[in-house]
Amino acid sequence: MQYKINEIFYSIQGEGHNAGCAAVFVRFSGCNLRCPFCDTQHEEGTMMSVEEICNKVAKYPASLVVLTGGEPSLFVDAPLCDAFHALGKTIAIETNGTRELNVPIDHITCSPKFEYCKEGDASLRLKHIDELKVVYTGKNDMSLYENIKADSYYLQPCDTGDRDETKNIVEQTLDYVMNHPKWRLSLQLHKILNVR
Repeated sequence: MQYKINEIFYSIQGEGHNAGCAAVFVRFSGCNLRCPFCDTQHEEGTMMSVEEICNKVAKYPASLVVLTGGEPSLFVDAPLCDAFHALGKTIAIETNGTRELNVPIDHITCSPKFEYCKEGDASLRLKHIDELKVVYTGKNDMSLYENIKADSYYLQPCDTGDRDETKNIVEQTLDYVMNHPKWRLSLQLHKILNVR
């Protein structure tokens, strides 16, 4: 089996539950949705085998491997997960939740896109979510997320690229979290620290 990999790199997890942890990121190419704020060029990639991927991942000392994309659930399978576990790695995935995950993943971060995507079916199909992460614009219909079951809930201010607009969104996000303490604030530490 070959996997289309956009990049494999070493950094810190910048968001959510594992924020601040060293991690190896395996970015898959391709996505089933087209979100207007997506900051990832995820179409280009190199076809790689499980062995080739694991050889790159094994070069780094972190125990955490983050599967991201694009949309990694389109490609991740049990042989790849088993190979990561054989290396002693913990597997986290960042997914839009539009596909069921019947593979041995240790931590599932779901960031639904049904408010943003007009192309493709963005409805949730996951049976379990460890971490629900909502990209907050200040205009979200938060009632859409109230009945989604997850172990923890994160609200992340949308970085629009416009300093004043983003500052306003951050203030609105803080206000929402303070008034709805079920939600935790998630910041993009990698952007704040200007690291990859």
